[in-house]
Amino acid sequence: MRLLHTSDWHLGRSFHRESLHDAQRAFLDHLVGVVRSMRVDAVLVAGDVYDRALPGLEAVELFDDVLHRLARLGVPTVFISGNHDSARRLGVGAGLIGRAGVHLRTDPGECAVPVLLEDEHGPVAVYGLPYLEPTLVRERFGLAKGGHAAVLGAAMGQVRADLAARPEGTRAVVLAHAFVTGGAASDSERDIAVGGVAAVPASVFDGVHYAALGHLHGSQTLAPHLRYSGSPLAYSFSEAQQRKSMWLVDLAADGSVAAERVDCPVPRRLAPLRDTLDALLTEEKYAQAEDCWVQVTLTDAVRPSEPMERLRRRFPHTLQLLFDPAETETEPVRSYAARVGGRADLEIAEGFLRHVRPGAEPGAEELGWLREGFESVRESAERKADLPR
Repeated sequence: MRLLHTSDWHLGRSFHRESLHDAQRAFLDHLVGVVRSMRVDAVLVAGDVYDRALPGLEAVELFDDVLHRLARLGVPTVFISGNHDSARRLGVGAGLIGRAGVHLRTDPGECAVPVLLEDEHGPVAVYGLPYLEPTLVRERFGLAKGGHAAVLGAAMGQVRADLAARPEGTRAVVLAHAFVTGGAASDSERDIAVGGVAAVPASVFDGVHYAALGHLHGSQTLAPHLRYSGSPLAYSFSEAQQRKSMWLVDLAADGSVAAERVDCPVPRRLAPLRDTLDALLTEEKYAQAEDCWVQVTLTDAVRPSEPMERLRRRFPHTLQLLFDPAETETEPVRSYAARVGGRADLEIAEGFLRHVRPGAEPGAEELGWLREGFESVRESAERKADLPR
């Protein structure tokens, strides 16, 4: 049986305020094309369909469109909800939609209710484990306490019990949205540590033939049967070196797995750059980044004037500007506390104004407001100190 494993679409998400709507539509077009051309038997989507619990209309329309297209192909598709999704909203109409071959698994109570598929070698049971927030599902699994490992372990216990009651030779596939020990994280994933220890051991998934994982945005293999597809698009500059793809998984008669990566369309390359402003604006080696989405870290010892405006003349798609002054022998970088040590509060405030408005000195009226403010704070503190305790 040939499976297409994807996850973390995050429909509705932007990239540093740049709309990704067209890029997400292009990915979904690509996905449908792969299903058709590669003769995929089933599609597995391991959570975070949407970027937020209340997705915008454009994101909902993208999802609705791809549901219809997959249903028309007659290829069974299994979705689970992730930590970004609203499980109840995503699962609306699941029973009716399931009749079209699109199976939404968002209810923790249905972890052991598989979608049953079949090929020439026999049955394949596909179990969808939605994101399980420990504080919300412990009682459902009969647990008095415990974090992610405990609730996911309990859910997998139900899966193994159901599998044991099925005909011998039934192959088992699980979808799960979790942080499995050994996985490499990116900056764009939302922390799921609330409610217990975030990571779960890979051994939780013992007893199944393939575990299609979601949550981490980098494609990675933790074991031959245990893989993250990663997100189809980059959602942070920490993903600049990641190859965005889906897994095309062939599940053999004996349950063994062969997998290959299918690349996703890249809307625009990412280029994190680090140097002085003058070097970035003049050196030829940076020419290749001129059409990229750019993150710049300036290392100038003194913050340059109008850096973003000047950078965008060469790199029109500069999205993020950071400062990390380089330390030199003649001008070592000092901490903020060291730079303002010994100065009066009013002097520090004046210096801040000059820093955020280079070339514009504080006016007399502004200095008057600052003096009045500091004096008011001082008097208030003195009155509080005089109150009886």
